[in-house]
Amino acid sequence: MSGSTYRGPIRMVVFDWAGTTVDHGCFAPVVPFIEAFRRFDVEVTVPEARRPMGLGKKDHVRAIITSPEIAERWQKVHQRAATEEDVEAIYSRHFVPLQLASVESSSGLVPGLLDCVAALRQRGIKIATSTGYFREAAELCYAAAAKQGYQPDLNLCPSDVKAGRPAPWMIYRAMETFDIYPPTAVVKIGDTLPDIEEGRNAGVWTIGVTRTGSDIGLTEDEAAMLPADELQQRMNAVAVTLLAAGAHWVLDSVANLPALLPTIEDAIAAGATP
Repeated sequence: MSGSTYRGPIRMVVFDWAGTTVDHGCFAPVVPFIEAFRRFDVEVTVPEARRPMGLGKKDHVRAIITSPEIAERWQKVHQRAATEEDVEAIYSRHFVPLQLASVESSSGLVPGLLDCVAALRQRGIKIATSTGYFREAAELCYAAAAKQGYQPDLNLCPSDVKAGRPAPWMIYRAMETFDIYPPTAVVKIGDTLPDIEEGRNAGVWTIGVTRTGSDIGLTEDEAAMLPADELQQRMNAVAVTLLAAGAHWVLDSVANLPALLPTIEDAIAAGATP
């Protein structure tokens, strides 16, 4: 059945992990990136470490080291341009062990996730995930989430497919696994630009989240303590960025997803496609 003739319900939601379903504010990868570069005598700020968030982690290292400001600092310290061998050394020798040490302690579920998943399951919707985590880190995240009651039907990471985000392959693998098509029957939700690009490249309904994500960069308690108008301004700014990247909708968090589903399904019934 083609997307243009599909009039049925949403059958699968593909969730991101850090900043979307776990790790409010997306902290687990940030310090490892900063520390890994520091070990090569190159300083990276928190905003610089967050900027490529959502990519596969080696791609993230590569994006940091090739950004103009970091490339300039690397050149100044090492008297040469960074190479792919440097990317591999930063990633394998330093980032990976640092990431593994940080993931489990930063995998608390975001508020409202379990109620969201329960509401989706009542509708018969499959729960899949995609991530930028490498397999070993992803497994630690999966195990920590399972202890808290969150167990998706399928978890995928970049090594399971030809390429990670923003390529659509993890979403397509999930669709293939559950025999779910067309893309109109699928929702992707995440907090970063690569999440949005992944969903749009797969041709599925794509939703961004703001309050819990990397661009806001606040823990649950920090967000709660921020003046309401300031928090809303920050969330509005992130929403503008995610919508400009192609998100069909933007929500405060995954907790609001069940309430949005009737709107999506009404659009499908009227003939709309992603």
